[in-house]
Amino acid sequence: MVADAALATEVVDLAVTPLRELNQRLHDVGRTGAGPARWRIVNPRGAHAVACGLDAELEVEIDGHVGYYCAGMNQHASVRVKGNAGTGLAENMMSGTVVVEGGASQSAGASAHGGLLVVHGDAAARCGISMKGVDIVVRGSVGHLSAFMAQTGRLVVCGDAGDSLGDSIYEARLYVRGEVAGLGADCIEKEMRAEHVEEVRELLARAGIDDAAAEEFRRYGSARQLYTFKVDNAGAY
Repeated sequence: MVADAALATEVVDLAVTPLRELNQRLHDVGRTGAGPARWRIVNPRGAHAVACGLDAELEVEIDGHVGYYCAGMNQHASVRVKGNAGTGLAENMMSGTVVVEGGASQSAGASAHGGLLVVHGDAAARCGISMKGVDIVVRGSVGHLSAFMAQTGRLVVCGDAGDSLGDSIYEARLYVRGEVAGLGADCIEKEMRAEHVEEVRELLARAGIDDAAAEEFRRYGSARQLYTFKVDNAGAY
């Protein structure tokens, strides 16, 4: 590890530093309040669970691709991945910001309660599955079963959405600019009113995306027919 004094950034090379040691040091900042606020991680080489469980207002930049569960359970921290991310990116995030400059594999933002997740490439299947309050903005497209059982929060997709979008959705709001291959059970297209256009515009601005017009998006949400069991709907479950 070396200190970049000019930028007051702690640089950690995962080619020589064990991942467990890195995460422990990041956790210690949250626990004690002492330590660098800015971190740069080099040579991640697809490691799993990089920068997981952060609980402090840290800025963490990762130079390269990461494996499973990067930035999972994040609170308060801003994490930027300058590469691609594997399965479970920002899973169960509570707050803060996670930005991936490449693409993300399955289940990005799964079960996340808050914060902002931005994927500048594509996100694979089940993006936003069971989301519980997070905002997710994907510059590219998302795979099938995205927003499956999404409870609340907002998912903005600048590209296309795969089959079964929003299957068994609750009160999450979905916005898609491109084509939707198919809607899941109880998910319907809804009217795009002025307040929804403004909502998309605000989310795009927060994500730093300025080449998509909010007026081009369509809105999807719950038909609210599956909240409680009705024998007439048994075939839809």
